[in-house]
Amino acid sequence: MDQSELQALADKLDRLVEHCRKLEQDNATMRQLQDDWNRERAQLIQKNDLAKNKIEAMIGRLRALEQH
Repeated sequence: MDQSELQALADKLDRLVEHCRKLEQDNATMRQLQDDWNRERAQLIQKNDLAKNKIEAMIGRLRALEQH
């Protein structure tokens, strides 16, 4: 292998390493977003359950009023 071929190979390797770093960074960003969305989803599920329980309690009170 002559010097120009070695340099071309080194350049390709540098680009590959840089591409891998970029992918790792993107992956970390996406994992953080996924964690954020999972936390938000859990909060929304909790709020939904709370609202459901309040509505069920109101329905129960309305039924109790109907029977009196």
